[in-house]
Amino acid sequence: MSTDYRLIARNGLWDQNVVFSQVLGLCPTMAVTTSGTNGLGMGLATMAVPIASNMIISSVRQWVSAQVRIPVYIVLIATLVTIVDLVMNAFMHDLYKVLGMYIALIVVNCAVLGRAEAFAARNGVAASAADGLFMGLGFTLALVVIGLIRELVGSGTLFAQASLLLGASFSFLEVTVLPGYGGTLLLILPPGGFAVLGLILALRQYLELRAARQQAHEAERESGTLAAA
Repeated sequence: MSTDYRLIARNGLWDQNVVFSQVLGLCPTMAVTTSGTNGLGMGLATMAVPIASNMIISSVRQWVSAQVRIPVYIVLIATLVTIVDLVMNAFMHDLYKVLGMYIALIVVNCAVLGRAEAFAARNGVAASAADGLFMGLGFTLALVVIGLIRELVGSGTLFAQASLLLGASFSFLEVTVLPGYGGTLLLILPPGGFAVLGLILALRQYLELRAARQQAHEAERESGTLAAA
């Protein structure tokens, strides 16, 4: 049976987006998205875990009994998160200090364990790796979008301190959009995060309803054309 990688990509980026569709992982989403830089760093750190965990779980699924599969999955995910935590502490220490405990909390991110159970435990290694990749990209995209909106309205910048937190090669991302802008504190505080997320969810719902109405209208028109013929 062939794998539809286009469907996997669409599910991860849009249809089953961790934040915008499933509304999961809101603890790190609200906490670290005070800037686009923090959102990008957290997203990339998180993305490494579902890719690796999906591949490992898909590889060992035939040797893990149903009775102990969840504890086994949790141990594997916790091990991978520990590795990510140690690597970031060693090579990206400034970003590590900013993200703090939220790196360790990747272990309890429902999306990571959920994809392991719903997809990796039922599909091959390549498809599971693709699912982890696009689910991670979708999560990263959500964090970056929310972070950029909050940062822009809150302080008038985009990807502030990217060169410090992510490395000198990311300095090209740093943009001051509104020089001299005093900022809006509300957007940096947690209520601002929920407000931005709510507006994005409302926009997403509007776009989906409009697309559904267009499809229904086209279907009615096609059926009318066939009846007339």
